[in-house]
Amino acid sequence: MAEESDERLMLRFQGGDARAFEVLVRRHRTPVFSFLVRLTGDRARAEDLSQEAFLKVVKAAGGWEERARFSTWLYTIARNLAVDEARRAAFRRTDPLDASAAGDPPRERAASEDPAPDRAADASLLRPKLEAALAALPEEQREVFLLREYAGLPFKEIAQVTGTPENTVKSRMRYALEALRARLEAMGITADAAAPDAARSAVR
Repeated sequence: MAEESDERLMLRFQGGDARAFEVLVRRHRTPVFSFLVRLTGDRARAEDLSQEAFLKVVKAAGGWEERARFSTWLYTIARNLAVDEARRAAFRRTDPLDASAAGDPPRERAASEDPAPDRAADASLLRPKLEAALAALPEEQREVFLLREYAGLPFKEIAQVTGTPENTVKSRMRYALEALRARLEAMGITADAAAPDAARSAVR
């Protein structure tokens, strides 16, 4: 079952095979969490949103059709949950001075203080800089970059996830790369550095 496609596993799950859903969760739990933690800048929120995303998959499984790629559907759910949660948080926020009083924007602080491990040997030094650079991007550019570089979705599917024309998605990706390249090079990070794949993409 582990060798089967996501779509085949979803068909199994629709047919009542709970093990198929367990395989899907094991396959996508980490990348979805990685996407959400970089999108929100908050590991606890990302964990909650990840769990909620898979719960929504369970509840909506009956309406999924094989013509839709499972990964596109899943990341659409995860992204929409993050957007909705951010709107609720903004509505609940009563003291706009909280972030400035701390002296450091919450997203940058969360992203830089508790980075996830990376494959490169010196990622402990490079990762916080990459996370800070990502956190500084406008939200629409950051989500496109994350969906492309971390989730591995093609531009056509990113357009579906974000509800944005494909040409606009490509433009946002280009602007994100330019901004990341400038910020990382200012930090002394080059394409030859032992950096994560996404960092190499940004400085290429």
